[in-house]
Amino acid sequence: MKKPKIIAALIVVCLLVFSLFLAGCSQTATVTSISLTSSNDRQSVYTIYYSDGTTQTLTVQNGQDVTADELYAKYKEVYGENLTYDEFLQKYLVLSADNSSVIGKALQSSVKLYTEFIETVTDFFGRPSGVNTAQYTGSGVVYQMDEESTYIITNYHVIYSNNANSTYNGGKTARRIVCFLYGSENGTDDFTPQKDSDGYNTYDYGDYAIECEYVGGSLTKDIAIVRADTADVLAVNPNVQPAVFADEYHVGETAIAIGNPENEGISVTEGIVSVDSEEISLQIDSTVRTYRSLRIDTAIYGGSSGGGLFNVEGELIGITNAGDKEDENINFAIPLEIAKGTADNVLYFYRDGNEETTGAYTPSIGITTVAQNTRYSYDAGVGYGKITEEIVVDQVSSGSIAAQVGLQQNDRVTAFVINGVKKQLDRCYDFTDTLLTLRPGDTISFEITRGSEAAATSSYQLVWGDFRTLS
Repeated sequence: MKKPKIIAALIVVCLLVFSLFLAGCSQTATVTSISLTSSNDRQSVYTIYYSDGTTQTLTVQNGQDVTADELYAKYKEVYGENLTYDEFLQKYLVLSADNSSVIGKALQSSVKLYTEFIETVTDFFGRPSGVNTAQYTGSGVVYQMDEESTYIITNYHVIYSNNANSTYNGGKTARRIVCFLYGSENGTDDFTPQKDSDGYNTYDYGDYAIECEYVGGSLTKDIAIVRADTADVLAVNPNVQPAVFADEYHVGETAIAIGNPENEGISVTEGIVSVDSEEISLQIDSTVRTYRSLRIDTAIYGGSSGGGLFNVEGELIGITNAGDKEDENINFAIPLEIAKGTADNVLYFYRDGNEETTGAYTPSIGITTVAQNTRYSYDAGVGYGKITEEIVVDQVSSGSIAAQVGLQQNDRVTAFVINGVKKQLDRCYDFTDTLLTLRPGDTISFEITRGSEAAATSSYQLVWGDFRTLS
């Protein structure tokens, strides 16, 4: 997780500028907000607002930010108090819990979705009585924008219906997708149907509706991308901004969900990350599959699927997709590694100039792994902990990429090296998540521990024939 600039800004002022004011910060005045006043290539200027009405400014040279743990060490050096890191923050840093500015920014990228499918209609007794249009609602997040196209990330199950009679884009995806931007979606829950040329119901969604098309997605990752014309988006609201994914997340941090619960319009709920990774069972088509998920206690409801899950910096940490019907405090989101990895994968192959590549693709490495020595450790320096485990090779398929680079049974894989850049692997799922980021032409190798010795495998350059469609 990035070192918070808010902490650095406040404590730098207290420690390095006003030594005597430090005690005053905790006893008489607390920080109410911190804003970036100006910034250029050389420096950033912050204004710090205190509860007693006073303000201070802080100039930080770019590239020279002071980290929170460095300030903690400096505090102990100056004052000699034996405080833990948490006690230090609680005593000298009291920040407002008002996340309205973060939420306001995130709303600029939030959308409400309608999807239409041709399905068999049943009567009161459940008997088939004809075929007509079924209309569903969900949520989405504006993820990327260019001059021509705006790309929206959502759940695959929002644009897919296992009950669909007609196929579009080679599967049971929606025959029509419409989105509404936040602030322009009210009054869009009651449409008078008309008949199209095939005799099916069709709907006039009004002047604020933005037509979208399906780009690609993965049922097994429950992520899909839809596209709209940027001109249409900006005509409704020129202030729309794409959301940005965070670098990581951890248990206990704030989790803000923005979605379309019960089709009542885009709204916001707030909670925390409860579990950083667990497996849940979902049935999107006729098959029950296991999905790696991020558990939250943030409230979400039907219609929230595909909405953004944001941290207190307004960055995406996941895409909400499921809830426990028996306990409203247990809900789930697709974690950022899978959501971003799948979205970027889909967009890469959509733009690769090959019309036959649609959806997501990953290479088969040819190994199975097991976890050993799984343990949790807390780092007082950063204020949170994480779970780590040893990733042990259980089996290597003959002739596979893993066999060619020299991986062997019982090797402990510590890092995935892609084009010379090392990605540390702390959990078994890190290995699978990393596959989403690979492309034809990438050169890969692995850092391992074999017995008691550290080693590196030989390298392998991926070719298109190594990749398979990710269903």
